[in-house]
Amino acid sequence: MEPRTQGARKIIEIDEKRCNGCGLCVPNCREGALQIVNGKAKLTADRYCDGLGACLGHCPQDAIRIVERPADAFDEEAVAERQRELKTGAPAPWGGCPSARAIDMTERLRCRADRPPQGADERDTPSELMNWPVQLSLVPVDAPYFKGANLLIAADCAGFSLPDFHEKLLAGKVLVIACPKLDSAQGYAEKLGQIFRQNDITSLTVTHMEVPCCFGLKMIIETALESAGKKIPVNEIVVTIEGKTKTMDT
Repeated sequence: MEPRTQGARKIIEIDEKRCNGCGLCVPNCREGALQIVNGKAKLTADRYCDGLGACLGHCPQDAIRIVERPADAFDEEAVAERQRELKTGAPAPWGGCPSARAIDMTERLRCRADRPPQGADERDTPSELMNWPVQLSLVPVDAPYFKGANLLIAADCAGFSLPDFHEKLLAGKVLVIACPKLDSAQGYAEKLGQIFRQNDITSLTVTHMEVPCCFGLKMIIETALESAGKKIPVNEIVVTIEGKTKTMDT
């Protein structure tokens, strides 16, 4: 279908000099109009952009603004098709900035496990992190480390509040972190839904603080599982402010 043209209308504009390719705007565009190309955020097509600017507040570089210029009309049918493509396995719009480049570190952990400790540095508490990035806003939905993963979804504060987070909770798991209070619950539910839909997650653990607002993380996960049509048992672990853990009944 050919795009419908019209006169000047409101639409986003990206300042490439300001843009650092962090990718934070991408998951916050519900229409799927943005992607990272050669390390810069790009508007993939005028017809995908409604001009409302939901992505503006998520750009730390202030590189996105609303302008008025001649552009193809916003096309809801084209947007719906775009969203179907993203949900059915189209390559995720990531790359460019190292903060959003998928890195699988399982081989490094395997080699370390096979090597006997040598020297003081080796006796230090080792990192169990096996993937990068970890922030839910940045992780690619088709990152290779999600395939068959034992997934740990942790509230941002949990890793700082539990002294032995790596040893007790993270070992052997792929990590994703998010804040249910400060971040977009709807956006996170949609992105997790894509991750669950496109990858055969083996097990799912959610870890959050004992404060009331943090329990929203499990609700986000349950919403995502429902939208993805997946039934994965969720192991819920609560971290107290004193740095202890308790497992919730599921």
